[in-house]
Amino acid sequence: MDNRTRMPRARIRRHADLVRVVRSAGDLRAARAGLPSPVGFVPTMGALHAGHASLVARARAECATVVASVYVNPLQFGPGEDLSRYPRKFDADAAMLERLGTDVLFAPADDVMFPPGAQTTIDPGPLASQLEGERRPGHFRGVATVVLKLFNLVAPQRAYFGQKDAQQLAVVRQMTADVDLPVEIVGCPIVREDDGLALSSRNVYLSTQERRDAVRLSQALQSAAHALVAGQTDVPRLVADAAALLAPLRLDYIAVVDPRAFAPLVTAPAASDLLVVGAAFCGATRLIDNLGVRTP
Repeated sequence: MDNRTRMPRARIRRHADLVRVVRSAGDLRAARAGLPSPVGFVPTMGALHAGHASLVARARAECATVVASVYVNPLQFGPGEDLSRYPRKFDADAAMLERLGTDVLFAPADDVMFPPGAQTTIDPGPLASQLEGERRPGHFRGVATVVLKLFNLVAPQRAYFGQKDAQQLAVVRQMTADVDLPVEIVGCPIVREDDGLALSSRNVYLSTQERRDAVRLSQALQSAAHALVAGQTDVPRLVADAAALLAPLRLDYIAVVDPRAFAPLVTAPAASDLLVVGAAFCGATRLIDNLGVRTP
């Protein structure tokens, strides 16, 4: 349950070896045709930070070619969410990806990903109905749809996702298996600040005081995880104890789940790999986090 994750060592590009930026599906397919395999793919919504860099570094270490995407997917934002103000820093993102050795950066506009008249979406099934799926209706439909489209365009052998969005990672794994895509989904550890706060593009919304308060979520999840490791099996009790540590954050949920199903448990089974997951509001900013636990 270490709060800090070190980034894998990446190959750094020479200054003259520039990332190739493509914006259309046709240009992406043309670029992809000449790329050596295996191709590692890192899909992002931009506003990149060290967590994203760790994904690119892992892909660079394991693959002959690295493709990244920067696309703020409107299908995964609900009414009243932050689509219009989601941080967009394309020049800085491209510069970071270039430094990390990315070969191709796909940066499409909305009408490239969803041309006029597009109607088909992906139903991610029961795995997407709990927790984040319940609180953000349609969110995982948007995620699954755009990830499938990106996989079809990029045709990677491996795709890299952060474990901070643990339920999203599970949904992507399930979707990939269900539609028989030949893509290995690689989950990468959460990268945290020194005080334990999980890195997120939305952390830029936090005021100075909110940033100090935000660490309460990871501390609450640590409390629940320690209780599980100590042998406590009464999940509602340990969740209540953890939630009491959140103030001044406002609780959305804390739960203990089997990472294959994401249904909140009432009793923690013995000798099991579980996740303690949580979401809370710090001011107007919604934070999510999780910790993996092995019960005795």
